[in-house]
Amino acid sequence: MEDFHICPVTNYYKRILLPVSYGLVFVLGLTLNGALVWCVWARTRRWSSTVIYMANLAVADLLYVLALPPLIISNAMGDLWPFGNIICKTVRFFFFVNLHCSMMFLTCVSVHRFIGVCFPIAAVRLRTKKLALFASGSVWVLATAEILPTLVFAHTGVINNMTVCFEMTNPKQFNVYFPYGLFLAIVGFLIPFLVVVTCYCSMMKVLYCGVADSISNARTARVRNKSLYTLLVVCLMFVVCFVPYHITRTVYLFVRVYIPGECHLLNVVMISYKVWKPVVSFNCCANPLLYFLGSHRHRQELRTWLCRRWKRVQPSVCLVDAGNTNRSGG
Repeated sequence: MEDFHICPVTNYYKRILLPVSYGLVFVLGLTLNGALVWCVWARTRRWSSTVIYMANLAVADLLYVLALPPLIISNAMGDLWPFGNIICKTVRFFFFVNLHCSMMFLTCVSVHRFIGVCFPIAAVRLRTKKLALFASGSVWVLATAEILPTLVFAHTGVINNMTVCFEMTNPKQFNVYFPYGLFLAIVGFLIPFLVVVTCYCSMMKVLYCGVADSISNARTARVRNKSLYTLLVVCLMFVVCFVPYHITRTVYLFVRVYIPGECHLLNVVMISYKVWKPVVSFNCCANPLLYFLGSHRHRQELRTWLCRRWKRVQPSVCLVDAGNTNRSGG
């Protein structure tokens, strides 16, 4: 292996911040997305187009968190990579494929909701299971095709006598990687982001006007207000999770390619990028929460799943919950 000597970078935060945050994402993401997949497969008899998108989103998020353990171990060891070159390529590939799949499925969900809210008549023929299956299959194919070059760029190398797994590529190939990195930022983030924001802003406008028009009908106004707040939360979550990560990643790539000698600046943009990486990972935990919190039935399904897993530890929790459910008629 070739030994690369680059600017000395500050990496003390990696041994605490990244392992702890990724570990939390792994536990929460595995539990919540596992519960969502179980609810869809075991509890759903009739699959709607919404369920198809949410099931695919949960699978993408589940595969994403399953790629985290080697990264957690490596970060805890100060970036030392003990798993070999093949696992390095595989982990990076699945990490980015499922991140992009998650982004694309969120875009599908937003377009799906947009059609239902803004074009309810056209939604009857556009929001079909056949179209949802086609769109889901296309997402997996496109995301895989986008990330295939990662198998070439990502590999192990030696920096300061330590074997590492390059997240993007080695320092000598950043000039070659830069156009590909911009392509991923535009196709994998910017375009889906504009679609999502446009859809949610349009839906919020329609719902806000609907609340104003139906002010005399208190029940309708409450329902529309709840939908409006839900859309606002989803939109803000989307912005917070994805925008800073992709901006700092693009800036980091730019500095790596065009200002590689500015070590202080490189440290600043690298730390910013690494700090926002766990934030984008938390999105895979938020997606199933939004699904379960969306209705009483989904919340009850989550309680049932959790009780089956934890009843040997604290059986009284499930008994109390069951009693409350029975009294509430749930």
